[in-house]
Amino acid sequence: MAEARERVLVVDDDPPLRRMLERTLVAEGFEVTVAGDGGAALVQAERSAPDVIVLDVTMPGLDGLAVCRRLRSKGLPTPILMLTARDAVPDRVAGLEAGADDYLVKPFAVPELVARVRALIRRHGEQDGRAVLSYADLVLDVEKRTARRAGRTIDLTGRESELLALLLREPGRVVQRELAIDRIWNGAAEHNVVDRYVTRLRRKLGEPPLIRTVRGAGFALRA
Repeated sequence: MAEARERVLVVDDDPPLRRMLERTLVAEGFEVTVAGDGGAALVQAERSAPDVIVLDVTMPGLDGLAVCRRLRSKGLPTPILMLTARDAVPDRVAGLEAGADDYLVKPFAVPELVARVRALIRRHGEQDGRAVLSYADLVLDVEKRTARRAGRTIDLTGRESELLALLLREPGRVVQRELAIDRIWNGAAEHNVVDRYVTRLRRKLGEPPLIRTVRGAGFALRA
């Protein structure tokens, strides 16, 4: 199976610009999902599990700053690149304080946007390589393949540890079965395999349950 492509969510209410960004990023090898407003952005951020979000600030209704704040309040750590026509320092500060990771002023050079997207994904991947992950009262030592919860040590198999790490790296965010299959089984598994591993993890982690099933979507860590 072909290697999974890095996923970008593009959010902009300007259709020509949105289409241009989609075409450009697809040509650069990314898998692209688009949204035309803030409400759709919130839905797609959970549904498509992007590796980076390119988010326009100025949109009617729910603007980019509000979208960014809501995503961060849900615990979503996905890197966010803000696009805006405003170049004043207070505007840049507002974007960063809302939780954005980078800021690009319109009009921008397309190669610079692509370079910034790649840099954000690379930086986030380096952070994801950390050896200890935690959420609520759960701590996972990735290298030792052991977890601790409420003072209890939990031994995990290699794949159980990888699946739990995938969930722990983005707590609150829905992890689709397809994503887990691509990242952990290199595409060579069926949905029911993921379900069985989730069931085993739930049993090992004990009560109260941390891994929630999101019907029709996948699984998420939610205390």
